[in-house]
Amino acid sequence: MSESRTIERDLCQVLADFAANTPYERLPREAIEGAKRSTLDTLGVILAASGMEPASRIAVELAKDCGGKPESTILGFGTKVSAVMAAFANGAMAHSLDYDDQTPWGQHAASSLLPAIFAVAERRGRVSGQDMIAAVAIGQDIFNRFRQFTDWKKDWFFSTVMGVFSATAAAGRILKLSSDQIANALGIASLQSGGTTEMINATGSDLRAVYAGFPAKGAVMAALLAEKGLSGVPTLFEGKYGILSLYFGGRYNREKLVAGLGEDFSGGRTLYKRWPAVGTAHSHIHATIGLIKDHNLNLAEISEIRVFVGDYHQLMCDPLEKRRAPSTLVDAKFSLPFLVGVAAARREMGLKDFTDEALKSPAVLEAARKVVPVNDAALDWKLELPPGRVEIVTNDGRRFERVGTGVPGSAEAPMGWDDIVMKFKDCASFSAVPRSTDQTKAVCGMVQRLESLEDATDVLRALA
Repeated sequence: MSESRTIERDLCQVLADFAANTPYERLPREAIEGAKRSTLDTLGVILAASGMEPASRIAVELAKDCGGKPESTILGFGTKVSAVMAAFANGAMAHSLDYDDQTPWGQHAASSLLPAIFAVAERRGRVSGQDMIAAVAIGQDIFNRFRQFTDWKKDWFFSTVMGVFSATAAAGRILKLSSDQIANALGIASLQSGGTTEMINATGSDLRAVYAGFPAKGAVMAALLAEKGLSGVPTLFEGKYGILSLYFGGRYNREKLVAGLGEDFSGGRTLYKRWPAVGTAHSHIHATIGLIKDHNLNLAEISEIRVFVGDYHQLMCDPLEKRRAPSTLVDAKFSLPFLVGVAAARREMGLKDFTDEALKSPAVLEAARKVVPVNDAALDWKLELPPGRVEIVTNDGRRFERVGTGVPGSAEAPMGWDDIVMKFKDCASFSAVPRSTDQTKAVCGMVQRLESLEDATDVLRALA
């Protein structure tokens, strides 16, 4: 994908123009619906995290300690702090349950994008629903274009490295910054672009839970600094030492990256999770649940649960004994043997399966001990991750095998509005501050008709 080129305008200016000047009226219906679905989905996941994930609570406490001018809300708690710290706290919660949406090619835009948008929208005040939808759709499209048309080696962590830029562009749009100001903001945001996949793959760390707080905070800070007049880097992405050279070795397809910009939007293709666990494990989870239910198997008659794994799946299996019995909620959601164990023991999966008590479930741990990874290079992750395969072997020698296609929430079996509303209501029931049925019903209705709202921040006030 690397090529020698003469460029008149860096992608920094091209994307800034797109963010500043694309009207709501140009958005296709799929992009509008995708933006609204991601808004409701992200709100729900944040509320659930506020009552469930200890690591994100630490970020919330820091945001409260730092305080500042009460501009924006820490969701789930109702406390108002500065926009920068609200973005940090809400971002830290948005991914901490690994329940946030994802692109069809993996990685997460919304967990940094939406917290940044919420924070600056409240700071600014009276942001129309149409403006919020446009900001979300623009941010989703920028993230997706970078994800599709850069040659990511899964070394730097894409969701933080590039998530800060899509969130910054969207925050700039909410603040009604000019094209030049958004370009400056993108350059400023480069100082907040970082993170390696070791954070994701290693065990024993809380950072995997709270990582989205950092790009969300960086995006808000960058947009506000640009609004006040700080300049950025005009050759941010394509300069000799720019982002695309540094993080991707210059391996990107510029022509495809800008093709149809402002006309073709990809946010409508966003995928929403049926289960609160890393998306790369969902095909194995789905295959396991299907086999257990279809053949009415119980744990006592199972000898082995063989999970066929490619290069990225294998990361979720090493070290095997720790992955079979994770010690933290963060690790549990990235541990393929444990997740398959939950699927086998529970025949389903939900938020209730990820508590400190649930990690010690004898039935789940027994099932996880029976999970055996089997290497299969055909399942290695290129642009799209092939679906996982599971084989269950019984004590009497019977074998049952399934490939995890048609995963709920995948492009083959997408979640519609009814599914996302049900998920939101379930998530809201775990909030640190309980939400009434009337509140959750009102919020769902407001987001579904977001384009008609004169002030989109009414949605956030409805959760207070």
